[in-house]
Amino acid sequence: MNNKLYGNLIFELSHPGRKGYSLPDNKFGDYEVPAEMRRENDAQLPECDEMTVVRHYTNHSGNNFGVDNGFYPLGSCTMKYNPAINEEIPGMADFRDIHPLQPVDTVKGCLDVCAGLRKALSEIAGLADFTLNPFAGAHGELTGLMVIRRYHESRGDEKRTKVIVPNSAHGTNPASAAVCGLEIVEVKSTADGVVDVDDLRGLLDDTIAAVMMTNPNTLGLFERNIPEIAKLVHECGALMYYDGANLNPMLGACRPGDMGFDVMHINLHKTFSTPHGGGGPGSGPVGVRKGLEQFLPDNEHDSTLSVSPYHGNFGVILKAYTYILSLGKEYIKYVGPLATLNANYIKESLKDVYELPIAGLCKHEFVFNGLADKSTGITTMDVAKRLLDYGYHAPTIYFPLLFHEAMMIEPTESESKVTIDGFIEVMRKIAEEAKNEPELLRSAPHNTPIGRVDDVLAAKHPVVTYKSMLND
Repeated sequence: MNNKLYGNLIFELSHPGRKGYSLPDNKFGDYEVPAEMRRENDAQLPECDEMTVVRHYTNHSGNNFGVDNGFYPLGSCTMKYNPAINEEIPGMADFRDIHPLQPVDTVKGCLDVCAGLRKALSEIAGLADFTLNPFAGAHGELTGLMVIRRYHESRGDEKRTKVIVPNSAHGTNPASAAVCGLEIVEVKSTADGVVDVDDLRGLLDDTIAAVMMTNPNTLGLFERNIPEIAKLVHECGALMYYDGANLNPMLGACRPGDMGFDVMHINLHKTFSTPHGGGGPGSGPVGVRKGLEQFLPDNEHDSTLSVSPYHGNFGVILKAYTYILSLGKEYIKYVGPLATLNANYIKESLKDVYELPIAGLCKHEFVFNGLADKSTGITTMDVAKRLLDYGYHAPTIYFPLLFHEAMMIEPTESESKVTIDGFIEVMRKIAEEAKNEPELLRSAPHNTPIGRVDDVLAAKHPVVTYKSMLND
């Protein structure tokens, strides 16, 4: 491969006077552009022939890493397997070419899809109904909290302005509560990583609107005290909110509604398969138990709450419904148990060389606290960078914040034992390298187009234009 085409910026391949396009003759005459709309200087654009441009970007596209070309231990939180049919269905003209403002009687098929998905989600979650309006998971969280506020206000109980959030929660939980105008109260976790019921009991009073929980939690642990927690919360007049980010291992095993949750959002782009690396697209339907349906913000309910005039991201809705129908009730029940099996297999196979801060059965994910042997000085960052040399995407690192060298691994249900065994072998090899060749890890990666970068400098002083790079 010509490294000149592969490793350089498109600007560095530029030659004055080269063009990769030709425009038809001007048949419309010349028009003066107003002075206030003109550039002071010509745009600095690269001048390349068409083949150079095609080869440059085609070669660079090979640097993209996805679940289609390698093991991605970020799993259902970031890049769950997305079967090709999930792309084909939204690409059909009858779905692709619709407009949100066209007459309702011309999109009855699309509305049937939405109705079918709402029914399926209600059955999966054990709740009464869902709205598909929210555009993302965080948008769903905000919507769910707005539903809870509207419920309390409808009863004249307006002093409930606080939300209890575990100290292990996703960062969006307190953020969404704050945006909703609610005060955040933190509840502690026990030494084994679950909500401290005794601490929670002391926080509950008539100012609490809701308790937000993820189950399994951010450590991948099932909140085994959930029946007692739900009882305490409901007795004080508050509601239970379920963050659906970790719903994947629950499929086929249990339902949030049966646990006592009143309101929840589901990340369709996580649990039900839509790749969303890079920030989008997403969809965050919100479901409620029976008796709260009237507060849902959509056209199906007589609600004064509005978060969007449309059915969220319809393409993601289509993918989720396709995924659910493809599995059917016969096979969707295997998703959670298989994800749990894969995660526990990796955990048990590596816990002798990586520190496992909380022992016991995990669900779809678990957290190591770096290498078991701390004498090497090798960090979680070093391990993650070295994984790239072996062709694996790094897992989530330095989250959750409960552990200094956190490394969250989440394989999902789709990976075979052969693939997982290969990952385990590499992780063990890296642990051995940390003892015998630590500098190899500190300077990793070695086999990627770009080596170790200064992450702090890149975050604080990003160079995003070619001109700036030359000036630097």
